Amino acid sequence: MNNKNNIQRRHFLKTIGAASVATATSLSGCKSEKKKSTTGNTIVEVPTDKMTYRIVPSTGDTVSLLGYGCMRWPLRQRADGNGEEVDQDTVNELVDYAITHGVNYFDTAPPYVRGWSEAATGIALSRHPRDKYFIATKMSNQRFAGKGLSQRELFNASVEMYHNSLKNLQTDYLDYYLLHSIGGETGIPFYEERFISNGLLDYLLKEREAGRIHNLGFSFHGDVKVFDYALNSDVKWDFVQIQMNYIDWQHASGRNVNAEYLLGELEKRDIPAIIMEPLLGGRLSRLGIEALNILTAIHPEDSAASWAFRYAGTPESVITVLSGMVYMEHLQENIRTFSPLNPIESEEYAALEKVTEIMLNADYIQCNECQYCMPCPYGVDIPNVFGHYNRIISAGKRLQSSNDENYRKARRAYLVGYDRKVPKLRQSSHCIGCETCNPLCPQSIDIPSEMRRIDLYTEQLKRLLDF
Repeated sequence: MNNKNNIQRRHFLKTIGAASVATATSLSGCKSEKKKSTTGNTIVEVPTDKMTYRIVPSTGDTVSLLGYGCMRWPLRQRADGNGEEVDQDTVNELVDYAITHGVNYFDTAPPYVRGWSEAATGIALSRHPRDKYFIATKMSNQRFAGKGLSQRELFNASVEMYHNSLKNLQTDYLDYYLLHSIGGETGIPFYEERFISNGLLDYLLKEREAGRIHNLGFSFHGDVKVFDYALNSDVKWDFVQIQMNYIDWQHASGRNVNAEYLLGELEKRDIPAIIMEPLLGGRLSRLGIEALNILTAIHPEDSAASWAFRYAGTPESVITVLSGMVYMEHLQENIRTFSPLNPIESEEYAALEKVTEIMLNADYIQCNECQYCMPCPYGVDIPNVFGHYNRIISAGKRLQSSNDENYRKARRAYLVGYDRKVPKLRQSSHCIGCETCNPLCPQSIDIPSEMRRIDLYTEQLKRLLDF
């Protein structure tokens, strides 16, 4: 898989067509196995030899179109009762299953899972031959910049982060290395401070020349001027990671930019894309009834999530689509979706446009539960507060008035579910509006404002008031 032969883009396009993307061979040589569905009622196949692969032109890497995002590894209580830790046994099980079923791309970063993701991912992957997987991690020095450090101090802290990544991931080279989340804060000046003025990008380019980085790229959120600035530099980027889904294609909001533009600019330059947020923070897996009925009328057995993943994987310039799979049933479903991939066709694009129209009118908070905002200094569980509210919105159950049908039943379901999902001391009512979280949010959500809105809605339900 680490074949370094130079594969020309023409051959890449010829080999990987949008209408015939199911290529390459199995990692395991097995046929398939049967697992129960998430309902436990039906038996479905989870193929081990049908994964769709794409080829990276610069290195010839054969990468699974389903990539494993390691931002949300499961946690458990520590044995001594003192806080939480990564559930390493479950992580090992998920990674083993993924590799056995053809997934070979694993994406992590130093800040993920409260700073534990790289080490947990390294433990799980190091139990497998190094040529069975590709590791992607990131230069996440955005929290060092803008703090008054000298160029030398910022460079040294960043290089230390790079070497810690190698150590935590138990490897002497990185297959894919990204400048993490360019486009934030002050835009181009912040990008220059993080990577250019201190010589860090030059250092990473030398690491690529030395073979310790095989593919160098960046991930993007924020000011599109930074995206264009990086692409128009004289750096040869091996890949770029962008947010893309059928909502963000032409209707991106917050710090996001329309994926139609981003992917188009990459394709002009023959730069492959890695896709993040194909489910828009889970929103596209939790469609309301009206939207879901449009999709099930075409494919009754397919989930809303499988539609979103197929959409993200259809463009031939995409080499992998990341999914943060915490549960085995999600991993199994996604493997089936990409084993092999059935590209989205014209009739299906039309259906997704109708779904988009419905979704754009929903009262939804654009949180992807990345946990960058955590921990809250006042104990508020921001991702789970937003997550509970969004699930209500996605199910079409947000109450507008006490005259709504089934008001009392829906009211009780919201309030009981809220208490079960989020302990009372960690609910929205405990947000004091300090705004510590706001600059940390990649979606540019005004978190205190949304907390106040949720708290008002919750209090109205508790008091049985009209609203």
